Amino acid sequence: MNILELNNITKHYKTVTALNNVSFSVPEGSVFGILGPNGSGKTTLLGIILDILKPSAGSFKLLGNPANAEIRKQVGTLLETPNFYHYLSGEKNLRIAAHIKGKGFNEIDNVLQKVNLYQRKQSKFNTYSLGMKQRLAIASCLLGNPQVLIFDEPTNGLDPNGIAEIRELIQRLAGEGKTIIMASHLLDEVEKVCTHVAIIKNGNLLTAGSVSEVLVTDEIIEVSSDNLTALENVLNKMGGFVSLKKHNNALQLFYSNGNANAATINKYCFENNIALNHLQLKRKSLETKFLELTNK
Repeated sequence: MNILELNNITKHYKTVTALNNVSFSVPEGSVFGILGPNGSGKTTLLGIILDILKPSAGSFKLLGNPANAEIRKQVGTLLETPNFYHYLSGEKNLRIAAHIKGKGFNEIDNVLQKVNLYQRKQSKFNTYSLGMKQRLAIASCLLGNPQVLIFDEPTNGLDPNGIAEIRELIQRLAGEGKTIIMASHLLDEVEKVCTHVAIIKNGNLLTAGSVSEVLVTDEIIEVSSDNLTALENVLNKMGGFVSLKKHNNALQLFYSNGNANAATINKYCFENNIALNHLQLKRKSLETKFLELTNK
C-alpha cells in the first residue's frame, strides 16, 4: 500500500512555477526523503499535502483516499521551528498541545520517553538545548499515535550531537512501523536515515525511488600502461563497463551495480600482453552523484 500518491501536482505563484507536474508514491513503512536545494519546492509540496496550500493543478491521495480533515488527523507534522511557551515545562507544553489536538493527557509520559525527555519533563522549555526542543516538537507530533509523520528539515540549525539524536529518533520511529516523510536539503541526512527518496530542483521532479537505486554510486577502475593506445584497444575488446574515459595519463573504466573487478581486468590485460603500471578501484561519491543529478 502507498501512504501517499501524488499525481501531476503543480503550483504557480503569478510568474513563478513552484512545482511542475510532480508525481511519485510513498510506500507504507518507508522513510521517504524529499531532497533538493533550498527553494526547490519541498516546503510548498508539504504545504499542499497538509492543505496549507492549494495546488494549481493535479491531485493526490493520502492513506489511500482523497485527503480531508479526518484523514489529516492521522498524520503528525513538524513544519517549522518548535513554538512552545518558554516559561512552561516540557510536560505542561505537551498538555497544551494535547488539549488543542483533542487528545488525552495519558499519552504524554509515553511520548516523552520515546524522545528521551522523560527525565527533563519538569524542566522549563527555555532550559532545553535546540536538539531537545526539536525532540519535544516530535513528541507533540506523536500525540494520538499517528502512523504517518511529516517533517520539514527536522535537523535544521542543530549541532552535530543534536543531528545525531534526531536521526536516531527517526530510525527508532521507523522501526515501530511508522511511515516518515521528511524534506531535507542535506544529502548526508537522506543517505543515513531514508529508504526512499525523491529529488526535486526548481519545482521539477528529477528522479524518485529507493535510495539504493537513485543514489547508487558508480565504481571507477583507473588503469595505465606504457602504451595507452594498445591498452584502450584491449579494454574495448574486453567490455563490461559503462564507459571509458581518458584522464591524465590513465584510462578510467566506469561501472554500475558493483560489477567492477580489478583482478579480472589485470588478468585479462596480462593475457593480452599488456603490463599494467597502475590499477586502482575508486568510487564516485554520493555528493558527486547528487550534483550530477541536480545539474543535468
